[in-house]
Amino acid sequence: MSAFINTLRKNVELLSQPLAEEIEYTSPREKDLPNVARLKELMDLIKTIIFPGYFGIAGKNYKTREYYTGVHIEKLYSLLEEQIDNGLHFFTDDGEEPALPSSSTLALAFIDRLPEIKRLLFTDVKAVFDGDPAARNYGEVIFCYPAIQAMIHYRVAHTLLRLGVPVIPRIITELAHSQTGIDIHPGARIGEYFSIDHGTGVVIGETCRIGNHVRIYQGVTLGAKSFTLDERGNPLNVPRHPILEDNVIVYSNSTILGRITIGHDSIIGGNIWQTNSVPPYSRILQRKAVATSFMDGSGI
Repeated sequence: MSAFINTLRKNVELLSQPLAEEIEYTSPREKDLPNVARLKELMDLIKTIIFPGYFGIAGKNYKTREYYTGVHIEKLYSLLEEQIDNGLHFFTDDGEEPALPSSSTLALAFIDRLPEIKRLLFTDVKAVFDGDPAARNYGEVIFCYPAIQAMIHYRVAHTLLRLGVPVIPRIITELAHSQTGIDIHPGARIGEYFSIDHGTGVVIGETCRIGNHVRIYQGVTLGAKSFTLDERGNPLNVPRHPILEDNVIVYSNSTILGRITIGHDSIIGGNIWQTNSVPPYSRILQRKAVATSFMDGSGI
């Protein structure tokens, strides 16, 4: 028994002492860290507000929607103000005041942008529906399609990032990433009527610029070709991801790298590796299909 107790005590003592790296990565302070569970709750509230009746228990009835929306908005403000405040202090030492507006001001500014977020998301729903004959109605798209879940998180996170809120936007998009396999950095700029078909394995980098009516398929990567380094060898945060202009389609498993431009109304076929800009109305396809045959038997 003494060995058991001694082992527990020893490791409790060791694990209670912060590593030098731990102190460097997150400065010690009394403020709480952002809370992932509370941010999940926050996102559930936003889904309920934006898509009444689809998420949550109330809101389908137009006669009572204003009441329930008011209740949800009040709770949203409280959660958001709390988590933004935690985020603002995430990289600051005790006593150091953030240079940003107060968490209350930022929470109100976000709520003031919710109607525009809702408008954009409904354009995304229409784009997904219009691009998939398997979808029976808009409600099925809202309930079932991972692209909509990813876009809800992205558009909320992007708005918070543009307001200057640190850390919280990344947590929100990573929640969607873990659920859907769609990885969209909140810094990317995505226009109206954006759709992702199937979605698994999609990666959209921080400095991507995507126009209106763009559609991409599963496995597409919009990434960086290389990094610009500072004098210490650390990567600089400079534009390094592709620009997709309006009405571009990128088919499955294609990789587009670097700060290049895919001109409007272009089509990038499946399994393409693209590192050069292309003009509008381009059609980039594999040069030659590979045909195979079975030596024995009739094949599959």
